[in-house]
Amino acid sequence: MIAHDDRSILRLLVDGARQGVDGVLVTLTGIEGASSRGIGAQMAVLADGRSAGSFSGGCIEAAVIAEALLVLEQGHGRTVRYGIGSPYLDIRLPCGGGIDLLFTPRPDPAVLARILARTEGRKAAVLRLNEGTAALADTPGAYGFQRAYAPPLRLVALGHGEDLTALVRLSRAFGLAVEAYAPATDRHAATEPGIVPMKSRTALPDLVGDPWTAFVFVFHDHEWEEGLIPLALAQDGFYHGAVGSARTHRARLAGLRTIGVPQTRLDILRGGIGIIPATRDPATLALSILSEVVQDYQACAGMPGWSGRVPGRITHDPASHVPSRN
Repeated sequence: MIAHDDRSILRLLVDGARQGVDGVLVTLTGIEGASSRGIGAQMAVLADGRSAGSFSGGCIEAAVIAEALLVLEQGHGRTVRYGIGSPYLDIRLPCGGGIDLLFTPRPDPAVLARILARTEGRKAAVLRLNEGTAALADTPGAYGFQRAYAPPLRLVALGHGEDLTALVRLSRAFGLAVEAYAPATDRHAATEPGIVPMKSRTALPDLVGDPWTAFVFVFHDHEWEEGLIPLALAQDGFYHGAVGSARTHRARLAGLRTIGVPQTRLDILRGGIGIIPATRDPATLALSILSEVVQDYQACAGMPGWSGRVPGRITHDPASHVPSRN
């Protein structure tokens, strides 16, 4: 697995608390100049020296761990500047900037466990932080620094042939949750574990989308698309796309329009997907599609924080999916 999972940082603190080991949650709350990590990046440090997460390529992590252990010893949190303007003259960031790190000692493990439970249940959550406490926030905008946690990216891939199997393999290697479906007669899919065979062109498998789900169609037999794409477009998701040339996509949209798919739904369907134009081999196509999906998830659905979200090509607001305490 290559993809970083922010939840592993919270899990370390929860596991440490269960073992009777205190910990500190460290959060990047401010940046001056350049930084290799964004606002909301985090580390967890336990009293026994275990840690998870990073803020640089290894330049300041040892200093952060030492500071966190001192915070535990002294019993109160604080915000520390590293880089430009820092009192630690011997610690410099290679990018030449400065970052502010908020040290929150002994965050309530029950609060962190609820954050984890929400994201595992495919719901967003918000953690309100200050130097002394960590609390579950119902909505953004209250006092303190707030860090949003989104459910992990989920890929629903439907198609056939080597294009589908290459996309499934690469996505799983990256660390995504993948649900893949192919016609029961597809010989390539039959050799790939976990790809579910479909017998009908008009019935989508029993699945439900959400704002952190991407639907990708890699059919070259477009008769399968006619019945399945409308069903996928009715599902919530931050990404709906299908392979094919510009001419193929125009024909696809015309066919979907003919069978009554509303224009508002057609507007979210992308054609010619991927960031590498005119790719033809399955491996490069898979890399091209996965890159675009991950890019859009991080920019929009991934919610790196309530501030600084980059506008994307989706119209829903992931913040609206943060549930109440109940």
